[in-house]
Amino acid sequence: MIGFICALGIEVEGIVSKMENIEEQTVAKITYHKGDIGDKEVVCCECGIGKVNAAMSTQIMIDHYHPDVIINSGIAGSLSGDIRIGDIVVSDDCVQHDMDGTEMGDPLGQIQFNDEKRTYIPADKATADKLYAACKTVEGIEVFRGRIASGDVFVSARDHRQKIADTFDAHACEMEGAAVGTVCYRNGVPFAILRAISDDFNNNDYVDFMEFAKLAAERSIKAIMEFLTL
Repeated sequence: MIGFICALGIEVEGIVSKMENIEEQTVAKITYHKGDIGDKEVVCCECGIGKVNAAMSTQIMIDHYHPDVIINSGIAGSLSGDIRIGDIVVSDDCVQHDMDGTEMGDPLGQIQFNDEKRTYIPADKATADKLYAACKTVEGIEVFRGRIASGDVFVSARDHRQKIADTFDAHACEMEGAAVGTVCYRNGVPFAILRAISDDFNNNDYVDFMEFAKLAAERSIKAIMEFLTL
């Protein structure tokens, strides 16, 4: 089974519209849609905004559905002048850019688990490779591979984006992916992140974000449908 954790309702709607044999279950007020797309069994949910929502949705999906792999899809802000609105970034790994234990001597972004410390959470290479290949088949989409940075803050100012890019060598910033990745990592579930760029590297505000979010989401849905045929 392939799990999809989506930041936007429009993405869930796009996936569900392709499903057959749909079953729904609501846990902790999160609705999970399970069904078949072609010969693939899939489950998806809209996680809501932010790392706590994303982590909660991921753990519930793992506990209730036991997916073989989880993909987090959504939109993101570019951290490079070369990555533009409508382009897609597929994760090699991810980081929580707002995880700050520097006062304790930890590097920015480092997570302290009960048994290890880790800053970068690696995506499953086979899944990321397959997502990248799927994106390359969609006409008009430019696709990049790299690090995705997540935090509980909407990053609009160019100087803030530049700082995240410089600190973590990241390609895109958003608000959920690294939380999904962290929960998957600790549960031993392969994962990858696919993000369509909704706002570019220059200064942006929420109005710009909303204007381009639908375009970006539609592109990520196309890529997901191609992924499911591979």
